[in-house]
Amino acid sequence: MENRVIRIALIGDQDPQVTAHQAIPVALGMAAEHSGRNVQGQWLATDSLHANTPLAGFDGFWCVPASPYRSMDGALRAIRFAREQRRPFLGTCGGFQHAVLEYARNVLGWADAEHGETAPDASRALLTPLACSLVEAVDIIHLREGSLIARAYETCEIREGYRCRYGVNPEFERELLKHALHAVGHDAEHGLRAVELSGHPFYVATLFQPERAALEGTLPPLVRALIAACVERRS
Repeated sequence: MENRVIRIALIGDQDPQVTAHQAIPVALGMAAEHSGRNVQGQWLATDSLHANTPLAGFDGFWCVPASPYRSMDGALRAIRFAREQRRPFLGTCGGFQHAVLEYARNVLGWADAEHGETAPDASRALLTPLACSLVEAVDIIHLREGSLIARAYETCEIREGYRCRYGVNPEFERELLKHALHAVGHDAEHGLRAVELSGHPFYVATLFQPERAALEGTLPPLVRALIAACVERRS
């Protein structure tokens, strides 16, 4: 039982040209070596995710960078499964954006919530262009003490890199975060950079791309924590 495969669903449209997509299998391999488990990531193209797509066989879910996805509905469907079925979930960059959108639509009931990248004129554009684009930027993020992400990094101040142009629209941020979704990471300008879902064993989403550390030979703390959460769920 100890060596049973840990299966991670990679929600996104694999593109070998995307740096984060190059880093993800490396990060999973490092996490496997660290945990002593057989960890296998399986790419799930968003346009292959339908109502009858079997997802129950996955131990954890990672919604990865490089949106817009081919199918927003497919991505949201898989995120919803992870949230409702309490499967360990990590969302990075575009995964952060879509985790927020799924929560807004299906928990808060904001049926009109949209992503400004694909629906810029929507009355409730929940994700809008950042005041300062974070493409190939590195910045300090302050983490909430006691949060899952702070425990993973073992510190409350980190430096991480971005390749992102969209974040949570400040107009809706306060209402968005009034219930189970909580802000756990901000940059120096108080911009929202990480969220967690209370009442869920492991549900973390970051606007930055922690997986990139793997290309520098460092095991990303959040990937290690995701695998640890999958192992714990099994036991």
